[in-house]
Amino acid sequence: MNWMIVLPVLLVLAGLRFVKPSMLGWAAAWWIAVWIIMDFGFAVPVPKSVVKEFLGIVTLALAAYVSSDPQRWAEVRDPMVAFLTERRHLPLLGLVAVAIPAAVAASIYLEMTAPAQAPTFGRTVHPAPPATLTVHDVTHDMQTLDNPLRSLETSDPEAFAAHLEEGRRIYYENCFYCHGDLMQGAGMFAHALNPIPTNFQDSGTIAMLQESFLFWRVAKGGPGLPEEGGPWMSAMPAWEQFLSEEEMWEVILFLYEFTEQRPRALHAASGGEGH
Repeated sequence: MNWMIVLPVLLVLAGLRFVKPSMLGWAAAWWIAVWIIMDFGFAVPVPKSVVKEFLGIVTLALAAYVSSDPQRWAEVRDPMVAFLTERRHLPLLGLVAVAIPAAVAASIYLEMTAPAQAPTFGRTVHPAPPATLTVHDVTHDMQTLDNPLRSLETSDPEAFAAHLEEGRRIYYENCFYCHGDLMQGAGMFAHALNPIPTNFQDSGTIAMLQESFLFWRVAKGGPGLPEEGGPWMSAMPAWEQFLSEEEMWEVILFLYEFTEQRPRALHAASGGEGH
């Protein structure tokens, strides 16, 4: 969380308890507070489509709350009706009627005419991983780290299949929203992301990488990108905060299985063949 944004918002909401605004003021304050926190309150950017979806849910929830009681509904309805019907509000109403479509048009124009910006420094698609990686208080040597479940593919196919099934569950519960049903980087939120999610079906992506690289990227997410992985902010969360090490390895197994790719072997870096 970006507490420099979130904390002031929470303090303002707490302070409103002493001001005691109308129900309309309370509803507006909560809606604005949720929008600020969703749009600016997270260290990793939340996709715009997710923000809009969440604000839609909040709008419906607030509408249901204020309309569930006659007194609350009157406190919201009466000021709105007065603003729309009383002549003394006519100048302000006209200003609002002009300002809203003007703001929408300006936003669309700025997005369509924004110039392409070159990176401020060299960017690589696959930045070099660190020498060591610490996940869940365990430090791994990236030179020797390998998927501990991979050997089950030949030694215990039944157990390997069970881990693949777990990887499938984890992917479709957490990852497909951005990476898509077919792992082509075309999920429902992909259009709102910069950079867009990786297309795992491309033979130039995970087939070129060792599984330890994917483990690093899954565990650390966008916040763990080194400088050369910028300048854009990846919206991928640090999944180590939500998944166990085994679950991250399982979803990596599933990525390769679904795309029919094979990971680059540890010794491939020195000229050997992949798996």
